[in-house]
Amino acid sequence: MLRFLRRRFLFFFFTYLISSLTIFFLLRVLPGDPARVIAGGREATEEQVSEIREKLGLNAALPEQYFTWVGDFLRGDWGETIAFRGADNRDLILERTRNSARLAAVALLLSVPASLALGVIAGLSENKLPDVLISLLTLSVVSLPEFVTGLFLVNIVALRWGRSALAESLGWWFPASSAVPATASFGEMLPALWLPAFAATLVMLAYISRLTRAGVIEELKRDYVRTAALKGIAWRAVIGRHVLRNALLPTITVIAISISWMISGLVVIEFVFGFPGLGSLLIAAIERRDLLLVQAIVMVTVTIILFANLGADMAYALLNPRVRLE
Repeated sequence: MLRFLRRRFLFFFFTYLISSLTIFFLLRVLPGDPARVIAGGREATEEQVSEIREKLGLNAALPEQYFTWVGDFLRGDWGETIAFRGADNRDLILERTRNSARLAAVALLLSVPASLALGVIAGLSENKLPDVLISLLTLSVVSLPEFVTGLFLVNIVALRWGRSALAESLGWWFPASSAVPATASFGEMLPALWLPAFAATLVMLAYISRLTRAGVIEELKRDYVRTAALKGIAWRAVIGRHVLRNALLPTITVIAISISWMISGLVVIEFVFGFPGLGSLLIAAIERRDLLLVQAIVMVTVTIILFANLGADMAYALLNPRVRLE
């Protein structure tokens, strides 16, 4: 187990190093001078541009800029945002990450149970009517772009069905916009979370359910299932104790990746609904050429993804001893 963990942590370190180098140099080779954009474009004077370049450390050599930036990031000094009136990047990013985590939690609460249930039903009824219907439903939903799904939910669920007499009588209310204050509490933000969370659920539904279906079908063909059936063991016990436990192992990795994607990758969904999350903050930082803010957001995103994958690998190893031994 220690050998397995040592390999994973080494992989984590080198991936982090390569990611930071890639982020740093890609942002440096983009066309345009970020200092001039921040200073006001063509109307800015050379003195103003030079002052901003000095403040951002853009006059130093690239290796020096890189090591300074990495050292500051690891110490928690992520600089001040120029795009948002001098706010601290660290406080701003952590606030938006918290909001995206709330959205991810609601989306996972909806997507994981539904996906697992659909995948198990489809796997237990391979090539039968339930399997065909579930496959058509999930593949049709996932084939739609995220912004199309978001706009559909806004127009149909929020604007039409949400204002119907039935919805009012049931007390159900889905706001068309999720543009709530970034500092709002979870309770205040909850009504604005349902529609973007449902949009994210539709995106993940097919991936998790199809993987679960494939795992169930593969496990049902194993020799131990036939042996258990011949011994007269109850079919529910075979499915619940053995088939599902083994079939759901690969799904753990997908769910972990989904967690990191939902926290850091819901850029389109957050943009459509106007939700104040990490993705919408990244769009605003790119539009305003806030170099330090973009770098910090992307590094936080990489950190979330790497920790999610590391957690998935460790959970997979604990549930499957063969991984540790190999």
